[in-house]
Amino acid sequence: MADIVRTKAQIAVVFPSKAVIFSAVAGAAIEAGQPVYFDTTTKKVLLSDANGSGTTKIHGIALEDAAAGAAVGILKEGHVYGYTVSGDVGSFAYVSDTVGELADAAGTAVLPVGMVVPLTDVPTLTKVLYVDIPWTFRIVVDTIE
Repeated sequence: MADIVRTKAQIAVVFPSKAVIFSAVAGAAIEAGQPVYFDTTTKKVLLSDANGSGTTKIHGIALEDAAAGAAVGILKEGHVYGYTVSGDVGSFAYVSDTVGELADAAGTAVLPVGMVVPLTDVPTLTKVLYVDIPWTFRIVVDTIE
């Protein structure tokens, strides 16, 4: 398993009108591109970690830097630029065993974040990460509707 390199200054949603983005309050310092989860005690977002006790959750990707107590945009679903994805198109990205990072293979806990997809900028076909983080309540709501 290798961590996926992220360039926080380049983290950006590719198609904002098609993305699912929400705001949250940072419970600690967070950098753009880091995976986060909602802490059930503080109701704030903290850094995800595939091998940490209580931190093995994923609810989104931070879209900007935020200090503790500040608002931060969180991407739940959509294309995001700013990662050096070495995997082939169709390969998956996971929360890493390294706190606040993504990896090209599952860590201690299997926490999938998204998949490497190409853009249509022919002939380059730039690879980006398509984030699609499933939430249990979304499944329940979809089932009820």
